[in-house]
Amino acid sequence: MNPWFFTGLSDAEACFSINFFKTLNSKFGWKVQAIFTIGLHNKDIAILDQIRSTLGVGKVYKHGENSRQYTVNSLSGLVALISHFDKYPLITQKRADYLLFKSGVNLINNKEHLTVEGFRKIMSIRASMYLGLSNELKACFSNIVLISRPLVQNLRVPDPHLLAGFISGEGCFLINLSRSSIYRTGFQVKLVFSISQHNRDKELMTSLIDYFGCGNVYKNREAVDFIITKFSDLKNKLIPFFKKYPIQGVKFLDYLDFLKVMDIMENKAHITEEGLDQIRKIKAGMNKGRDIFTEKDRCP
Repeated sequence: MNPWFFTGLSDAEACFSINFFKTLNSKFGWKVQAIFTIGLHNKDIAILDQIRSTLGVGKVYKHGENSRQYTVNSLSGLVALISHFDKYPLITQKRADYLLFKSGVNLINNKEHLTVEGFRKIMSIRASMYLGLSNELKACFSNIVLISRPLVQNLRVPDPHLLAGFISGEGCFLINLSRSSIYRTGFQVKLVFSISQHNRDKELMTSLIDYFGCGNVYKNREAVDFIITKFSDLKNKLIPFFKKYPIQGVKFLDYLDFLKVMDIMENKAHITEEGLDQIRKIKAGMNKGRDIFTEKDRCP
C-alpha cells in the first residue's frame, strides 16, 4: 500500500486512543494503554490485511458482527506507526489528536506513566483529545487540567495518493432521481460526488475546490460537504483523477456503478424509459443497497 494512501485512509477512518483500565496490578490502580485502530466492514478486510503487511505491525480482529478492526497497541508497533505519520503526516484536524497521542506514547515508552507526574500528564493528554475523559474517569480524576490542543491549520493535500485513501473512507458516489416535467420519463437524473467532514475541517474541504478545479462546499449543521455535480467536471476532472489514483475497497464498486450511469447519460439513454430503468437498478444496488442486491440483479 502506498504510504500516503494509508495516511489518507487514517485521516478518514483511524482512531487514536489513550485508554485507562482499572487493575489491581498497577501502582495507581489503573493501567494505561495507547491504541491505534481502523475499523472497516468485513468486505474490506483485504485493505486491513494490506495495511498490516505494509507496516509490519498490528493485528486484524473481528469487531462486531459485520466489521473487522486493525489494531496496534504494542509499544514497538506504536513507535513504528509514529515514524510513519511523522514522515507522511495527516491533514485533517485528526492530526491534533495524533500529536497528543504521540506525546502520550512517548511518556509510556519512557516509563514516565509510572510516576505521579507522568500519570497526570497522560490523563491531561487524554482529557484534551477529541473524545475527552469518560464519565468514570471524570468522577475519579476531577482535578485534571486540560492542556492546549495543537494548532492545525493551512493544511493541503501533499500527495494525490493521500486523497485517494481519504476518499476510500469518506467519499460518496450518489445517483439522484427527481421528478421533472422537462423529461418525457418524468424524472431527472443527477450524479453527485461528495466528501463529508466535521465543520472543523472546512478549510481543508474548501481547498479541494482549487485542487480539483471544480465543486462547491456546503455547511450542514456540524458537517461540511465538498460536492461535485456538474457532469463535465465529473467526467473531465474527477474521473481522470481516479483512473490515475484509484480508490480501494467496496467503495470502488460504487465508483464503477457510477461510471455505468455516466455512460448511460453520455449516450442520452437516461431520457428513455429503458435507460431510466437501468439506472434505477444500478442505483438500488449501490452503497447500502449493495448488501441487498445480488450480482444477477444488476445491469450488465
